[in-house]
Amino acid sequence: MHSKEQICHDDYQKTADWILSQTQHRPKVAIICGSGLGMLADALKLQDSFHYSDIPGFPQSTVQGHAGRLVFGELKGKTCVCMQGRFHMYEGHSLCKVTFPVRVFKLLGVETLIVTNAAGALADGYCNGDIMIIRDHINMPGLAGLNPLNGPNDDKFGPRFPPMSGVYDKDLRRLAKDICKSLGYSQFVQEGVYCMVGGPNFESIAEARFLHKLGADAVGMSTAPEVLVASHCGMKVFGLSLITNKVVKDYDDTEKVNHEGVLGVSKMRSETLQTLVTELVSRLDINNNTA
Repeated sequence: MHSKEQICHDDYQKTADWILSQTQHRPKVAIICGSGLGMLADALKLQDSFHYSDIPGFPQSTVQGHAGRLVFGELKGKTCVCMQGRFHMYEGHSLCKVTFPVRVFKLLGVETLIVTNAAGALADGYCNGDIMIIRDHINMPGLAGLNPLNGPNDDKFGPRFPPMSGVYDKDLRRLAKDICKSLGYSQFVQEGVYCMVGGPNFESIAEARFLHKLGADAVGMSTAPEVLVASHCGMKVFGLSLITNKVVKDYDDTEKVNHEGVLGVSKMRSETLQTLVTELVSRLDINNNTA
């Protein structure tokens, strides 16, 4: 299911052309909002928004906490597009569909992708409500052969064998840490490795121990496919994980994670994340423009 479906360049272009005909905004920054983090889009000024169901070629988001809207607007004078809700393998989408918006963004002129997600902590020193700047990722589905770049390579987007070392832009990570320090956030900001698993179930204790030994600091069910495709397209990438729960690694621990708890922590940190991302976008070295 995840490797057979192919989408051609014309399909991406048709969607991009439709969007360009519906809005005057020409974004340089795209922001993908994770579970419960869609409020980031609310900060955009001069908004144009479209339900995914109205956009030709777009998949549909089915997860609670994902509104399913594409929102265009200005953030601190920079033109952005924000996904209120992303797509996941566990919803039944092929990875071509999961990452479909990223290539559309490239055709719209986006240069920087900011990805956010809700994640469980594997690192012992992390607490609920911490924000983790993503230094690197472990793509478990990708290591098993489930990769959005499978199939014929589209040279119009990028090379057959793209490198993934340094995929999370070092300068953007450094800038984010400086911003966190100036805002007084440093005490709850971490930097670490995100691991993607397929979901939709949360991890077993044995799986959590395994991922921790691999060097993962946090685990979730998204992000890596979008980052792969963005990097393949030549975009700069910055990623944030909101730590919404501690992953159980002890057989004597009776705590159980649930999606409602994830959304609760997301709501608690919503204003903080919005402030951080807004300040980061304001400092990006990009030229704003509209049609």
